[in-house]
Amino acid sequence: MKKFIVHFLMSAFVVVGFQQTAQAAMIGTAQVAAADAAAQVRARLVAELQRADVQIALERNGITMEAAQARVAALTDAEAASLAQQVDSLPAGGDGLIGALVFIFVVLLVTDILGLTKVFPFTRSAR
Repeated sequence: MKKFIVHFLMSAFVVVGFQQTAQAAMIGTAQVAAADAAAQVRARLVAELQRADVQIALERNGITMEAAQARVAALTDAEAASLAQQVDSLPAGGDGLIGALVFIFVVLLVTDILGLTKVFPFTRSAR
């Protein structure tokens, strides 16, 4: 019985060893271009992390620079491309909420002064 188990295990290891042989193949230019594009995206994300304002925001949130770079390195190519696209699509000055609030305040202030509305108690109507 021991001989049978030993022979069975040896043949199983041989079969598994043959199945996992390395396969060499030509790498196409499309694969090289995709690898270069992924490397460029990661380099761009790391460059964004090097900016002073980004580093300040990371530190404010308790994230070290090394941890952020490790997280970028751990992203898959698709995740890195998606993150880079999101960074590109964000507006430069923020989300515009502050600007919208200031605009609404000014409009209400002007309409109060013109006497069209009565929103703020500190204004006097021009009428």
